Amino acid sequence: MDPVLRIGMVGLDTSHCTAFLELLHRTDHPYHVPGGRVVAAVPDFSEAMAVSRNRVEGFRKTIEAAGVAMVGTIEELRGLDAYFLENVDGRQHADRFERLAAFGKPIFVDKPLACSVADARRIQTVSQARGAPVFSTSSLRYAAGIADGAVAEGTVRSCEAFGPMGVLDDFPRYFWYGIHSADVLFSKMGRGCRSVRAISLPDADLLVGVWEDGRLGSIRGNRFGQSAFGFTLWTEKTVRWGLAAAEPPYYACLLRQVIPFFQTGRAPVSLDETIEVVAFLEAAEKSRIRNSEAVALSGE
Repeated sequence: MDPVLRIGMVGLDTSHCTAFLELLHRTDHPYHVPGGRVVAAVPDFSEAMAVSRNRVEGFRKTIEAAGVAMVGTIEELRGLDAYFLENVDGRQHADRFERLAAFGKPIFVDKPLACSVADARRIQTVSQARGAPVFSTSSLRYAAGIADGAVAEGTVRSCEAFGPMGVLDDFPRYFWYGIHSADVLFSKMGRGCRSVRAISLPDADLLVGVWEDGRLGSIRGNRFGQSAFGFTLWTEKTVRWGLAAAEPPYYACLLRQVIPFFQTGRAPVSLDETIEVVAFLEAAEKSRIRNSEAVALSGE
């Protein structure tokens, strides 16, 4: 039997922390994921985001009551086997990642990896320099109904991902909920997006990307009460669609990818693809501000 990994967690300002903890620690949970246990955490949060500073104390109490030791600094987590970087404010990730990477262990960075290509590239550079493998994705990429929505025949020619797209006044617009649909889109289309246009209306946003080979990939984000995540996919021969299913829980599906990553250091999604997702959302925001003009994805 493989040994149980001793895992550290940074950032306790999101419900993802308690969801991961329950699935890892409760052996009687119907969707228990074996192989790891969170043993220590830094109750870090962001003063710049209301959803962070207003929620951290509640999550901290729940996680501490589950037997997780609270420590004051990232440096006190040295010596563990792997790390969750969970800060809900993705603008903090590059700084926290650099400090965690000094330990040379695998790090799962919860979505979004970063809120700019510059920060995402910084994470990549540090990961390579420190020998600290990194994996980052939305849980929706692996949700039942999404991950198993294979193409029956033909090559993917176009895809539209869709889902709720709530926005916050104190966080980059498309990185809050748009990141979920972006990961779904790239899981079907792959890399190679060249430019993006964004159309923003009160009830919805439409982001349309053009791939280098002429394919179209789009995201429809809704703000009128519809909460389903899904996709429609076209090939030259078929049309397929899928909806994310509630069972198994999204986070159980994700943890089934994270624990093997922690064990091997091999991420199931390339960091280059994750950085392109960041570039897509960053370019979409620029397009929205520039009255929906096409904006090229940044390589920097």
